Amino acid sequence: MSLPETKERILDSAEYLFARKGFHNTSLRAITGRAAVNLAAVNYHFGSKEALLEAVFERRLVPLNKVRRKNLEVVRETARREGRLPGVEESLRAFIEPTLAFRKSGTGAEDFITLVGRAMSDPDDTVRNVFIRHIAPLFYMLFDILREALPELSPDMLFWRLQFAIGAMGHAICMAGKSYSLPEGVTPVSDVESLTAMLLDFVVAGMERA
Repeated sequence: MSLPETKERILDSAEYLFARKGFHNTSLRAITGRAAVNLAAVNYHFGSKEALLEAVFERRLVPLNKVRRKNLEVVRETARREGRLPGVEESLRAFIEPTLAFRKSGTGAEDFITLVGRAMSDPDDTVRNVFIRHIAPLFYMLFDILREALPELSPDMLFWRLQFAIGAMGHAICMAGKSYSLPEGVTPVSDVESLTAMLLDFVVAGMERA
């Protein structure tokens, strides 16, 4: 097995187990056992369990954040070039659409979504702090663009409305394609386009409410 393959197997294993058992309840031996590598391989590639956790988030969020940042930059630059304010819908779409599309991005995406959901509800903030550190710069960028788009809103009101919007997005990405206990006549939604359209209709109305 090559070094890159070994590293990916360890990351896949850690992501899978962190999502299901939590960071503190997952041992390095459990990770190496699932990955079929020895403990020395973890030390060689990552150095520690904490560094491995960081690498799990970097692998997923660095490319996703790159897409979202580029989308937001296009929204801001286009608005300035056209001499107008950024639109609320286009600003939120720039962030939300690639986030929802992430579910279909490949093997392990569902595990990572589960890991993030677990981190946000876990009383311990170890994993949550790693996630927030990666997402905070992008959140501030989106917040600043929405301040341009909605100058009539106070920063406090805008902040909380954006929190509600992101919360709705997080709930939607976790529920997408799953039936749970749906009322009779309600069908699960799994395609990104439909889910994005419904979510944007909801959150844009909330953001723009007078």
